[in-house]
Amino acid sequence: MMAMQRTDSELVRTMLSGDKEAFAELYSRRQSEVYRFALHMTGAPDLAEDVTQEVFMVLMREGNSYDETRGSVNAFLLGIARNYVLRRLKQERSFVMLGESDNEEVSAATAAPSASSQLDTMARNEEIRSLQKAVLSLPAHYREVLVLCELQDMSYAEAAGVLGCAVGTVRSRLHRARTMLIEKLRPARDEAESAERLKTARCFA
Repeated sequence: MMAMQRTDSELVRTMLSGDKEAFAELYSRRQSEVYRFALHMTGAPDLAEDVTQEVFMVLMREGNSYDETRGSVNAFLLGIARNYVLRRLKQERSFVMLGESDNEEVSAATAAPSASSQLDTMARNEEIRSLQKAVLSLPAHYREVLVLCELQDMSYAEAAGVLGCAVGTVRSRLHRARTMLIEKLRPARDEAESAERLKTARCFA
């Protein structure tokens, strides 16, 4: 029979005893979540990669500070990522939006030979870019709770552990973040609807 998969906490303990394979396994298991958090927070792939590397460097140096009674390893890693992201946000005020390369997988997965399918794909990609832009425009303390709860499917309790705040604070910030996001997306939606109405009117001209 295959050996049971080790938990994240077990991997941390084994890693701290000098097991390099345990670190590699934990990195393989959790790096994508750390990267996605940093990417959604900054919109800059290169910066997200830097933050991800820093997080796991900190884990190697300060893994003893992890206390499994206070939360999951994933929450611990995202907490470190959050600190680095906020620090970099203060240092670098401007960030590039996600580029075309970041949407290549979406395009490749949805592209089709027909012109109508290609137009649908372009429309979906434009919606994704609009959403990314809207999320990045939110203040950091609203953006982070939206990323954790909506984009990474964390519970309120898990997000509170990452952010170091009360569950009630997470709830109120998330409610406010959703409201702000809807307001930011409304102009783009209204513009798209107007363009569609104009296209329809031309068909009957």
